[in-house]
Order: sequence, then C-alpha cells, then structure tokens
Amino acid sequence: MENIDIRPARPADLAAVAALRWEWLVENRSEELGEREASSEREDFGEREAFVRHFVGWAGENAGSHRCLVLARDDRVIGMAWLAVVQRVPTPRAPRRASGDLQCVYVVPEARDGGLGGRLVRAVLDGARELGLERVTVHSSPRAVPAYARSGFQESPRLLQARFTRA
Repeated sequence: MENIDIRPARPADLAAVAALRWEWLVENRSEELGEREASSEREDFGEREAFVRHFVGWAGENAGSHRCLVLARDDRVIGMAWLAVVQRVPTPRAPRRASGDLQCVYVVPEARDGGLGGRLVRAVLDGARELGLERVTVHSSPRAVPAYARSGFQESPRLLQARFTRA
C-alpha cells in the first residue's frame, strides 16, 4: 500500500511545488499549441532555476494570504493546491469576513484518475471551512469542471469577472 499524505507545504517543499507549477504551465501551454511546438515550450517560460528561486521567494512573501497544500507519495511531492484568502469588507453582523480562491491545483500525470486530485481539493475546502471562509471560488479548465463539481463547486449566476489583457 502506498503512503499518500496531504499536508501543508513546508519550506523544504517549495522548490518541488515550484517545479510542479512549471510543469503545469508547460503541460497546459503545450495542449494549446499542439505536439509540434511542445518541445520548445520550456524555453518560452524562461530559465527554470530562476523561476524556482522567484517562486520560492514569492511563496514566502505571500504566506499570509496564500496557503499551499501538497500531495506527497512517500515524501515526494506529486501534487499541489493553493488557497488564496481574501479579506472582505465587514458588516455589522460579520465583522470578520473572508473568502477564498482555489488556485493551481495540479497532480502529476502518472498519479491522475485515481481520486487523489479530489482528495486534495476536499482537503483545501476543509481548511477553508475551518478558517470560516464564506465561499471558495475556482477558475477551471473545461476538463476539470466535473471534478470540481464532485467536490461541491457550483456555477453562480452572480459571480462575475472583468478580464484584462496584458500590454
């Protein structure tokens, strides 16, 4: 029986988490571009080591608002999910309000389709409940919508967004 653990990321995990983020970007970008261009994708995101250093620093700087859970198999990080916590404007009945955004859920390809991603998402949602968050949102790829729905996410006709293009 394999040893699977879902736990908060430790400082020593952050380089592995950064590598997963890198792989997520490469994987998703290569799906958009097709197989022919996939081999050049790693260069498009810049130098991997520089990204890892930047990511580890970013995670430390944002630890108060962004919480990372990792999925580990025998101490090897094979998945991640982030909960970004946003403080909300207080009301007389709720002086402390916050909501969350589930971000960067990723499980390595060889560990997919066995329910581990769902366990990871549910662990994030359990943590959000413990924090007393009002809701958690997620921006999903079309492929992952059914998985999020199985974990309790629903479409909302009132949650809108404005998108901006980068200059």
